[in-house]
Amino acid sequence: MTLMVWNVVIWPAARTVTASSGVKTPFDRRRPELVEGLRAQLMKGGTKRAVLSTATLSPAAIGDALRSTGYLPSEGLSTVVFLATTMNRPLLLEGEPGTGKTSLAEAWATVTDAELIRLQCYEGIEASQALYDWDFARQILHIRAVEATAGDDLDAGALEESLFHERFLLERPILKALRSSNAVLLIDEIDRADDEFEAFLLEVLSTFAVTIPEYGEVRAATPPMVVLTSNRTRELHDALKRRCLYHWIDHPQLAREVEIIRTRLPDVSAQLAAQVASAVQRIRISDDILKPPGVAESLDWARALQRLGYEQLDVASAAETLGAVLKYREDAERVRRALAAILAR
Repeated sequence: MTLMVWNVVIWPAARTVTASSGVKTPFDRRRPELVEGLRAQLMKGGTKRAVLSTATLSPAAIGDALRSTGYLPSEGLSTVVFLATTMNRPLLLEGEPGTGKTSLAEAWATVTDAELIRLQCYEGIEASQALYDWDFARQILHIRAVEATAGDDLDAGALEESLFHERFLLERPILKALRSSNAVLLIDEIDRADDEFEAFLLEVLSTFAVTIPEYGEVRAATPPMVVLTSNRTRELHDALKRRCLYHWIDHPQLAREVEIIRTRLPDVSAQLAAQVASAVQRIRISDDILKPPGVAESLDWARALQRLGYEQLDVASAAETLGAVLKYREDAERVRRALAAILAR
């Protein structure tokens, strides 16, 4: 793949402006709507909490805002989100599947009242699928319409210029995020993409500007908050890692996992939540499990049991609902044979 086709511009981006307090901070330029978005979210439903402002923004305040959406961050995660926001840096989250990497971007978009724009990466993804494309079908219809109406007076130059009008431009996730006034750009599972796409992405994230040859330059007036996630199926290049702030999201400890289940699924009893979390914790530490379950599977398991009317987790109910927590036949068979021991601990 030839990246020069996309002519990504590398210019230094001015990231610092003077805030109302007289202190220079990139936060005010980057997220002008953050304070109002957080205020609206925190006051939702009449629950009074400390209103965040640029001066009072802190890791603790960000943690409280995320918790208001049902996402329970660790202290370290709240801190790195605060730093990514104030330093105007992309945030790279790595961890096992189901640990809440994608959910963090969704929660942050909620508390900032931002548009969540998701780019799902996969093997073979190309720049055109992430940046922009032209609506060829509409362009052809436009040509035929002009030819039919202009006749012998057709101006070929004017026709060619009109083909690359705004109305024919198809925004893909990255271009859409650059043109948005308030966006969270989620680049999900970047480890699935190839090296060429990673290099292209690095250039875009370095400048928040691209040049479309037929259209001109597009530069973000307000750079989006960028969250990249990786399940670490391969190592990312050091250049991309250096551009980002980094955080590893691990599986939660027992008490925090119970709290997550109870927060996300308030209809699930405390007893059932504790039993599910405890069983999942024991399954995770088994050496012969191919795919350890994440928090997403814990939530699915608790939800499945609750929907079936179970008030507690026993061998029978666990065996009936293992498909909610284990997604490999070998894992399900191993756990099914050991259910009595797992639940008896």
